[in-house]
Amino acid sequence: MQPQRSQDGTLLHVVETLLDKGLVLNADIMVSVAGVELLGIRIRAALASFETAARYGLDFPAGTDRDTVAWKEAIEQKDTCPECGKRAELAQLMNAYCPWCGWQSAHSKQVESGGSAELRRSSEEPEKSSERK
Repeated sequence: MQPQRSQDGTLLHVVETLLDKGLVLNADIMVSVAGVELLGIRIRAALASFETAARYGLDFPAGTDRDTVAWKEAIEQKDTCPECGKRAELAQLMNAYCPWCGWQSAHSKQVESGGSAELRRSSEEPEKSSERK
């Protein structure tokens, strides 16, 4: 099997992946002469979207207003639609449909067709029959 290069490796794709997954850089640099430390530098940097940073509990700069609508939207649980690849609220994707393309999860289709109601009824029936005896 020969390795293949994907054509999706554009700058936009790289930036989107970095913001979605995040990048954390921890570095300790020390300059010493004859065993004596002359200079020590500690670097701690993170590159991520606010949504990703909030999900992983990263610290934000002092003065960040966490009461804004944008902040509340960033901390909502979101997932990527398997059909169109856009992000939407996890609860909406699982229980209803994708707001972008209309894709429905198997769970939402089952609820829509009344499948979960049938499961509840079938689990209740043995209880009723045992009560009659």
